[in-house]
Amino acid sequence: CFGLIISIEDISAVRAGRQSEGLRKYTDELLEGRCFSIIFKGRRKDLDLIASSDEEAKQWVTSLEKIMSNLNNLNCQQSFFSWIFNCLRKADKNCDSQLSLEELKDFLHQINIELDDLYAEDLFRQCDKSKSGYLSEEEIKTFYNLLTRRQEIDEIYAEYAKTTGFMSAENLLDFLIKEQKEEATLADANRLIDQYERDDKAKEKQLMTKDGFLMYLQMFEGLVLNPTHKAVHQDMNQPLNHYFISSSHNTYLMEDQLTGPSSTKAYIRALVKGCRCVELDCWDGSDEEPVIYHGHTLTSKILFRDAIKTIKDYAFKTSDYPVILSLENHCSVEQQKVMAKHMSSILGSALITTPLEDQMPTEFPSPEALKGRFLVKCKRLNKLEVYFTREAAAVNDDTLTEEEDEEEDEEQQKAKKCKKLKIAKELSDMVIYCKSVPFNGFQDAKDNLAFYEMASVKEGKAIQLAEESANCYIRHNVDKLSRIYPAGLRTDSSNFNPVPLWNAGCQIVALNVQTPCPNMDLNQGRFLVNGKTGYILKPAYMRDQMSEFDPITLTRGPWLQHKTLHIMIISAQQLPKVNQKKTSVVDALVKVEIHGVPADTAEKETVHIVDNGFNPMWNENFQFDVHVPALALVRFVVEDYNYAFDNELIGQFTLPFTSLQLGKLVASLCHLPVYRWVSS
Repeated sequence: CFGLIISIEDISAVRAGRQSEGLRKYTDELLEGRCFSIIFKGRRKDLDLIASSDEEAKQWVTSLEKIMSNLNNLNCQQSFFSWIFNCLRKADKNCDSQLSLEELKDFLHQINIELDDLYAEDLFRQCDKSKSGYLSEEEIKTFYNLLTRRQEIDEIYAEYAKTTGFMSAENLLDFLIKEQKEEATLADANRLIDQYERDDKAKEKQLMTKDGFLMYLQMFEGLVLNPTHKAVHQDMNQPLNHYFISSSHNTYLMEDQLTGPSSTKAYIRALVKGCRCVELDCWDGSDEEPVIYHGHTLTSKILFRDAIKTIKDYAFKTSDYPVILSLENHCSVEQQKVMAKHMSSILGSALITTPLEDQMPTEFPSPEALKGRFLVKCKRLNKLEVYFTREAAAVNDDTLTEEEDEEEDEEQQKAKKCKKLKIAKELSDMVIYCKSVPFNGFQDAKDNLAFYEMASVKEGKAIQLAEESANCYIRHNVDKLSRIYPAGLRTDSSNFNPVPLWNAGCQIVALNVQTPCPNMDLNQGRFLVNGKTGYILKPAYMRDQMSEFDPITLTRGPWLQHKTLHIMIISAQQLPKVNQKKTSVVDALVKVEIHGVPADTAEKETVHIVDNGFNPMWNENFQFDVHVPALALVRFVVEDYNYAFDNELIGQFTLPFTSLQLGKLVASLCHLPVYRWVSS
């Protein structure tokens, strides 16, 4: 018998049934109702459990989900109170509900404050009204109030609280118009008071206290992300290739490209993050069952069938919009037939197997028209026109898959001529709007390829094209889809910068989503908005076949919409420790980065504040010039300064420039900095 303590904050999800590879492999189908899995954040191994009955398993899953939901729905102030309480509880070593001076110092270390011993003792004496040498409940409250006083908020509140020391609705409206740059009305101000003021007496008089003001600043109305952009707000009826599409490379891998595990959990992770294009590397398996793994490496294998089941279950949890199944097909004809059978039986009518149109289409259907559907990207034996001309005779396309074409040198290709891959008709017939073909240049594509014929290009070649022929690439992508994937040398599953490829209009820029890094932050920031659908509409000048836009030369045109971004970094609160040593305290600094066309790319940073991760203040002003705002991303980064080594990342937040709210004073970005910004 053993005890296991799990923090609810460490749990990412709870999944009912035999959904993990371990449960599917080692338990009988009869136990389906008794099984459930706890999925942890980070790289901690998941926990598979079997309850004594179906009802007990259901109670566990339902209860854990309810607790997690309540925790996730805490506002910033409630989260702060919960965190402070937990730190106080840990500091109270003898559990007597009092704090000694030594316990107080331990508490300060936990919340990331390094105080001089004399100052800490002075603070302790101020609060120890009973002169007992301990802080009791009321004295701890006094200490807490001293500690959490927000001078920067006090000053702003005092500037506008002109009604007997409180904010009236008129005062709040003045703040909303002058500071928040909102087109607000008195009714809006009254609504905010009703919603966020916790003092009933103040609310009756339509007044907002300082606590109510702070509560408002910490809710979504005060966030830097425009709340209207959190929902679907773009036109979803344009052709599919007119959107940037959130995409994953070698989706099945949990870690590196050589020895790491393959898992259906990797597909869940990618789909829940909003990926709309996932990759399946398919190889012949035993018992006539195709498998997925990174061929010719030591990565583990999963069944193709299990991957398709998982994709079906999780494809539309985050987004209702279409999922592209990018098949890297290395299977024999017989096992390709098995692949087709599994996709047909598992995905059913959601799988696109015929064109949506009654006549030969000339462009892609829209994401809206493809809602809830799956598209197969693979090679095809013939043209799509056969559906409308009745000329169904297949021309065998006996070629290597396109990623092999790109990654192998000439000698390797010669050596493999005798191993060319044949395509099963059953699989070929499932390829409708995403037929894989080699890339032989922009002119060849314009002259010889139909709109549904698309190429996958390795990052090095794609970046070269984006730098040397950006306008040609943009025009190419007005008609067709382009997929870009990482170089084979990225065996550590690192990622390239997707921004130059988006600047060239490339839609499917596939990254290794299992690897957190600045380039993945940019990807998540790009697809943060529009309801996290995984589809972001490209600017109009990137959807025009006659477009003259070139992100490198940046000639005059409708893309030039110069904006000046002014940011004041004011303060941050409750920054978590990266270095978990007891004596370690954060030396906090903030960076602001602009990512977009080369002319807009820039970075600025504050000084570092020594030994204060609890409430550091900077009050520093930055200014950026942004020429092509529609393609720009803004990344806020908080780091722990290290003079000897690289700074350690504490947190970051990335969003599109066009999704910034004007003039926002942000009291908290879930432990990220307070700042103001204006744009003109």
